Amino acid sequence: MVRSFFSSLVVVGALCGALWSGSAQAQTLRWASQGDPQTMDPHSQNESMTNMMNGQVYERLTRRDRQLNIVPGLATEWQQVSPLVWRFKLRPNVKFHDGSAFTADDVVYSIERGQAPTSQIANYASAVGKAVKIDDLTVEFRMERVNPIFLQHLDALWIMSKSWSEKHNVTRPLDFKNKEESFASLNANGTGPYMLASRQPGIRTTYRRSANWWDRHEGNVQEIVFTPIANDATRLAALVSGEIDFVLDPAPRDIPRLRNTPGVKVIDGPENRIVFIGMDQHRDELLHGSVKDRNPFKDVRVRRALYHAVDIETMKTRLMNGQSYPTGGLTPSPLGAYNDAEIEKRFPYDVALARRLMAEAGYPNGFDVTLDCPNNRYVNDEEICIALAGMWAQIGVRVRVNAMPRATYFPKLEKFDTSLYMLGWGGAVTDAETTLTPVLRNPGEKGVGFYNYGRSRNDKFDQLAAASSVEADPAKREELVKAALREFKEQVHVIPLHRQVIPWAARTNVDVVHRADNWFEVQWVRVTPR
Repeated sequence: MVRSFFSSLVVVGALCGALWSGSAQAQTLRWASQGDPQTMDPHSQNESMTNMMNGQVYERLTRRDRQLNIVPGLATEWQQVSPLVWRFKLRPNVKFHDGSAFTADDVVYSIERGQAPTSQIANYASAVGKAVKIDDLTVEFRMERVNPIFLQHLDALWIMSKSWSEKHNVTRPLDFKNKEESFASLNANGTGPYMLASRQPGIRTTYRRSANWWDRHEGNVQEIVFTPIANDATRLAALVSGEIDFVLDPAPRDIPRLRNTPGVKVIDGPENRIVFIGMDQHRDELLHGSVKDRNPFKDVRVRRALYHAVDIETMKTRLMNGQSYPTGGLTPSPLGAYNDAEIEKRFPYDVALARRLMAEAGYPNGFDVTLDCPNNRYVNDEEICIALAGMWAQIGVRVRVNAMPRATYFPKLEKFDTSLYMLGWGGAVTDAETTLTPVLRNPGEKGVGFYNYGRSRNDKFDQLAAASSVEADPAKREELVKAALREFKEQVHVIPLHRQVIPWAARTNVDVVHRADNWFEVQWVRVTPR
């Protein structure tokens, strides 16, 4: 409501001390989001907000430009010398923030660290093969199988200092789901444009510009002050009052009002991210449900009934304020399905059909189940879950929404402590591989199916997806990918909802670059005096 939004300006005074005291200089960027990064260990958690924050400090051999093209980073050039070998020339005279030199030893170490069982990027790190040092500034990647998207996988791998990691006993990624902490939880040592100055989880994280960065800063931000502010109205009130300069995630319902607010601007665009609902298809009895001795989600009729009961257009117009793209697809971008209209098409909203399917499956009176949901990760995440609960009540499925912060939510999913859950997946990569293998495939080794928290198994789909991962012929690979997606969709192993539209909000004196992967690159930001 307008009143609640602007009445929150009253509490901004209390935020001043927490955010930044006094009048900030133009080259200090003060920004906020509803959530907080989970850890400063860049290999521990593969979560967008965490990656983005760590990405101000750590770098990769490659990086993305404004259009998401892969361009040189810590490597200056590369070539595929054979179907199974890639060779990279490393950038000379690069220093880590502690002053140590960046060499091939750090690359080999980082790839091996990324392949560890406690790493959430193990699937990507394993996919690039074995890193071999040729000399101090040359590294080869030697694979056992063809990888048609090798560079896409490599672009997800952060480079750490081997000597720093050994010195601080952090040679293995911390096990976040089991609440492990290490020196890398609160400290960082990268080669990037900014240095981590202080980390207070849930309170404030600050960075300062690295004077010895190898590249040229395109923006003018000298210092970053990040503050998580969970409440939507409070977060936006701080922006309107000028106490912060930028908000990553304004609530969709506030966007029309913000567009007409003096001193504020909205920058928006579609995000490469699919939001979907997953279901436990592994246990014989639901962990958090009322049905005994059976698991209703093992029955495709029940899964399909839930899908048909989702009124996605009402969700788009009333809840998302038009800021979503409903889809039946399974990839972050339609490009992942080669823009196949049938794969993208949703099953129709049909409550009568959903009720018939429930009765055919033996659940004419429905059942009780808990829907686990984050409340500070995706756009309107908790509100979406509440809306779904209302829709599913029409077919007798009585849902208790269990919403929680992302820091609690994702470890819960990693332990498979869920019966029904929300998940979003996306980023810079539009190819289907980085969804098929880590998110949808049967759980296996080396990160395969790591994020398949419902532990669905579909051997036909799995064989098609696995074949697509090593198919070098583009036409043959396209057919394999499409066939895999069609099979997964038909069996309704997950219920797709929509792709997000991501609005950002900033003071008018702050210039930012909005990317389709929702990545906030601070070294591109320019703050001018008010």
